[in-house]
Order: sequence, then C-alpha cells, then structure tokens
Amino acid sequence: MSRREVLSEAARRRMFLSPDALEIIMSRQEPLAFTNTVLQSLAGSPMFVTKEDVLACLEGDAPAFASPPEVRPSVRRGRSEIKVVDGTDITGNSTCEGTIEDFARYFQSRYSILKRIIERNRRFGQAVPIDRAMGMDREVHVIGMISSRKVTENKHLILEIEDDEGGSCNVLITSEKPFVNGVYVTDQVIGVIGKPVKRPEKGRDGREKKGMISATEIVNPDVPANHAWERSDSGSVVGFLSDVHIGSYTFLEKNWRKMIAWLKENSENVGLEYIVLPGDVVDGVGIFPGQEEELNIDSVFQQYDTLAEYLKEVPDHIQMVIHPGNHDACRPAEPQPALDKRFLSKFDSNVIMTGNPINLEIEGRRILSYHGRSIDDWISSVQQLTYDDPIAVMRQMMTMRHLAPVYGMKTALAPERKDYMAIETAPDIFVSGHVHGAGYEDYRGIKLINASTWQDQTEYQKMHNFNPQPGIMPLVHLGSGQVRMRDFMKD
Repeated sequence: MSRREVLSEAARRRMFLSPDALEIIMSRQEPLAFTNTVLQSLAGSPMFVTKEDVLACLEGDAPAFASPPEVRPSVRRGRSEIKVVDGTDITGNSTCEGTIEDFARYFQSRYSILKRIIERNRRFGQAVPIDRAMGMDREVHVIGMISSRKVTENKHLILEIEDDEGGSCNVLITSEKPFVNGVYVTDQVIGVIGKPVKRPEKGRDGREKKGMISATEIVNPDVPANHAWERSDSGSVVGFLSDVHIGSYTFLEKNWRKMIAWLKENSENVGLEYIVLPGDVVDGVGIFPGQEEELNIDSVFQQYDTLAEYLKEVPDHIQMVIHPGNHDACRPAEPQPALDKRFLSKFDSNVIMTGNPINLEIEGRRILSYHGRSIDDWISSVQQLTYDDPIAVMRQMMTMRHLAPVYGMKTALAPERKDYMAIETAPDIFVSGHVHGAGYEDYRGIKLINASTWQDQTEYQKMHNFNPQPGIMPLVHLGSGQVRMRDFMKD
C-alpha cells in the first residue's frame, strides 16, 4: 500500500494527514484499512489529522486493525450454520402479474413497513393521518411517501407527500433549516414534524389546493443511533467475492487462482468458514450491445459450468452462498429469484443458491446481501452521490431503510405483495457489488462492504474513464467485527 493511496483516501474525505500521523498509519499491517478507521472516528472533526488523533484512535475501544483478531481453530460446520431469514427470499414466492392491484399492494407494503420503523423512533412516536393533521392548530407528526419535490426561487424546498389513507399535503422546508439539503427522492417514506400553516382550500378553478405543513424536523426510518455491533465468541470469518464475471475476456484468472491458493493455505488458520458471492458471478450473454466481442465463453450454460469448476477448488469446509445480479441468467426485475436449476448441475453441495436481495443469518449475525443494481439510480437521482464512493450510496440506503426507493428508473422493480427491497431489520453486515469498487465503513454498528470485482477494466469503463478496484476480498470476523481487505492484485 503506497503513501499516495493513503493520502488520496484522506483527501477524498477532505482531511489531511500530518507527516507524523502518516508515519504511524504506514507502520500498520493494513494502512488503507486503518486510515478508513481513523478518518471515520474523526468524522466532523477538524480537517488536519495529527499524530495525537491517530494515537487516540489506537487507544480507543474499537481499534480493529492494531493486531489480528484471536480466532479459534476452524472446524467444519454443517449447512445449518447458514440460514436464509424467513420472508426475505422471493424464490418460489413471486405472485405479481403487473396489475393495478399489485402496484397498490406493493406501495402499501413499503409504506406500512417504513411507517412502523419511523413510529418506533422516540423523537417521533405515533403519527396522525394527514387529513386530520391539517385541521389542527398545533405541532403534528405525520408520515408520508414523497410524490414530488421542487425548489422555490428563495431556495425553500417543497415536498408533496401522501399517506395510506389517501391524505396528501405539501411540506415546506425553509432554506435556513439545516435539513433542507438532505437527500429526498420520490417514493421515499419520511416522518414530518411541524405545524400546519395553510389548510386545503379551493382555488379559482374550483380545484382543491393542498394544505401545507412547515417542517421543524424530518425523521427518516434510519438505523437507531444506539445500534451497535455486539461482540460474540464466534471465531469464524466470512468473505465476499462479488462480480466475478466468468466468461468475460477481462476475467482476472491469474489473480483468482492466487486467491484460491491463499484459501487452501490459510482459510482454516484465519477461521474463514463462509463466502458470499453477491451477484454477476458470470458475464452473461446479450446483456448489452456488442457484448459478444468481450466474451471468451459465449454460452451462458458453459459460463456457469466453468464457475462451478472454479468453486470446486475452494476448500470443502467453506460454505458458499450465490445470488444473482443484473448479468446473471435471471429475470432483470428485482427482487430476483435464485438461479434456475438448469444452470446448477455442476455445482457442489456446499454452494447455496438464493434470491437477490437476501438476508442471511450466520452464527448469530444478520447479513444483508444485495447486488446493487439500484446504485445507478441513486447516483443519477442524487447530486451528492458518485461512483467513486459507493459506500455513501449504501449509507443512504440504510438511512431510508430501502435499497431502491425510486420507482421507474433503470432498476426494474417487480410489484410483489411485499416490498422485499425495504430493510425491515437493521443487519450486522450489509454487502453490495455491481460498481466494481472496494471499500468498507462502519455505520452505526453496521459493516458496510462494497465487495470489489474479479474483472479488469472493460472497454465501456475505459470509455467513461472509470477505474475499477478488482481482486480484493473483504473479510469480516463474525465475533469482533474486524474488517480486512485482502488484496490479490499485489505481487
């Protein structure tokens, strides 16, 4: 790890390291990972990071990278150690036909799930229906789904919201409010605390104009501020291998084999018992125009057979979970069911196939794995978000407790009876892929992991000046929560 990479990461967060601070960081076993830990702990602090700041981080309760975690010797575990959380896998449960009733149920499901979460917030409490709130002369608490947003000439923000009882109103967020610059997208569910300032009335055209609430606070579903990673006595480690893209001529076979060799030599010593592959395990066929020119395996069946052979080299004690992404042979609409059996004849029994997204329970830890197709929509909808920082997008998903809130964009969403994209229970680990980046962050006790790729830069990426971060395997210790980014691109 070079000094330039460490300094670039600090600069990306608008923070600068003193020479002494840099020396301490470069002395650590994983400098970049330790840099992320230091900068995260200093979020909101002055932009210049001193030697004392770094030493204080080392002396704190959560210096995850000061030394390797103590782990019990690995033992072979049964399939029961990995459990798919009930009600989180669409596989075999899809009922949507695309009717108006399907869409109504879908959005009602989203609203009710997120409403319950907001009402559990102590600052908010029980909401009142919008129509009733508009007749009150005091502070009201309402919950609504955003149907539109606009910025006035005075830089005020007006959100139009509606609730599950058919009530609707405008929410005024004046320009001096600190939350006026928050992220607000259509179909997002929010709680509003404020006072009615304009009741519904009929205009000259006879149509009823909406009432308005002046907001004093906006409450997102978000993860509770006191949510924390509780240490356990587990000695196991889970690894993540996203966006393998078997079949592409840019598949990094040499680095993949280097990773397999490391697994054979070290997995039992470090306690690596589980690997999750969050989608795009093959490159697919016909995914985009001209793709055939970038394939060295032009049959999707052969692509999956080749992947199965590669995974047979993974040590037998490691249980694996695979779910689809947008390149896989599966319906494009999310949530996606598990891969069809006709593609799976060559896979060993230590590979579990699930839908996307999926909630897993592994040794008491809840892991939310989502391929991440909606990251494209987040970035195109929210000016502050970029492909250079996919972790910031994942943080917004947790804030809104939804993986893909905006309906009708690039990410096709199937109107199922239940909104599988809503995050009902805060996970311990949240992993995504899709954008071929690598990184992690601790957000309110949740390990946010962007799980790299095993595909080198493609022609499309070169054309858009996008540089992937391939060949990195994130590893999370299920007991301590320590995160390591094992880089197999190094010599």
